[in-house]
Amino acid sequence: MSTDKINSGKAPEPVGAYPHARKVGNLLFLSGVGPRERGSKIIPGVELDAQGNIVSYNIEKQCHSVFQNIKYILEDAGSSWDNIVDVQVFLTNMKADFSTYNSVYNEWFKDNQPCRTTIEVNCLPTPIAIELKVIATI
Repeated sequence: MSTDKINSGKAPEPVGAYPHARKVGNLLFLSGVGPRERGSKIIPGVELDAQGNIVSYNIEKQCHSVFQNIKYILEDAGSSWDNIVDVQVFLTNMKADFSTYNSVYNEWFKDNQPCRTTIEVNCLPTPIAIELKVIATI
């Protein structure tokens, strides 16, 4: 079975050697997606000190940015938000951020309700508080 690598021209550049997504049959597997903006190191809702450590963050802004980045990748791959079938969510502070995350999630997933797993992690590769891994159909 052949697989196609997909990179969006709107989502932030990957921080490693991986594509934004891979198409296998009628399935689309997205790599972990964070809230960064394309073409910069700006992370909506994150304030960093001179050493790059998080001083403060706004999980609501990060959630909206992550979801928008996922939407960009899905659309550039020929899919759509409504085709998401599975979401894995990685939060760095479940206790503080889950309620806000869940509220924003409910806004974006009013009609489509994919399977979902939420996992707390110690940290993520960049100074972010949330990352999503998604599977969708095409």
